[in-house]
Amino acid sequence: MLEIRDLHVCIGDVEVLKGINLHIRPGETFILFGPNGSGKTTLLMTLMGFANYKVTQGQILFKGHDITNAPMYERARLGMGMSFQRPPTIHGLKTGHLVRMCGRGREVDVEGLAQRVNFDRFLERDVNAGFSGGEIKRSELLQLMAQQPDLVLFDEPESGVDLENMSLIGQTARQLLDGIAPASCASIKQRKAACKTAGLIITHTGYILEYVNADRGQVMYDGHLCCEARPRDILEHIGKHGYQECLRCLDSDIKGGL
Repeated sequence: MLEIRDLHVCIGDVEVLKGINLHIRPGETFILFGPNGSGKTTLLMTLMGFANYKVTQGQILFKGHDITNAPMYERARLGMGMSFQRPPTIHGLKTGHLVRMCGRGREVDVEGLAQRVNFDRFLERDVNAGFSGGEIKRSELLQLMAQQPDLVLFDEPESGVDLENMSLIGQTARQLLDGIAPASCASIKQRKAACKTAGLIITHTGYILEYVNADRGQVMYDGHLCCEARPRDILEHIGKHGYQECLRCLDSDIKGGL
């Protein structure tokens, strides 16, 4: 689904990503941990094609297409979608109209989808205007539900969300990632095999792990990836020891040629 090869990215004159190698298979959910300022959001914004993030070296392949220099709309049309940590307010554009546009030419039951995330009363309001943290996250999920992307990028889905909203957001994120699986798929493993939707999720708190079926995880530290393991094991280790062990792991990887 996604393959990143030796990716280097600069913001202005500062190199933020320093040789990222990552692959995500169809139906796989990948969790990305890391301290603030380590480059996690930069990676997602680069994948989505934002202009301020300059690729100086490396390659991004999505569903077999080289999208390293592709415009954002082309990435979205190919099936890449993103939920932002801090999406902009768009005055003059109604949320319901934006959701319809996210359907990529398909007929979208906007009201029905909105009811699933308790958002039907917000459809006539301008996008994110006066929304709380939880309402913004539900708006983002509603747009993704309409888009039905093949790869979903989540930038800290727990950020600014209370516990009640977290349950709804977590369950909706899981439904997006699980896709529509045959009724005969009784187990999580069978459902994941039947679904082709992949996910890349940034998390600090790990709350999202209570809801989604995460497959693999890594830590980003100073623009590098290290410490690949099961996501829950990584979260537990960070909780006990912080990121110092990750720094030693990264130092070992660099000396060994990554």
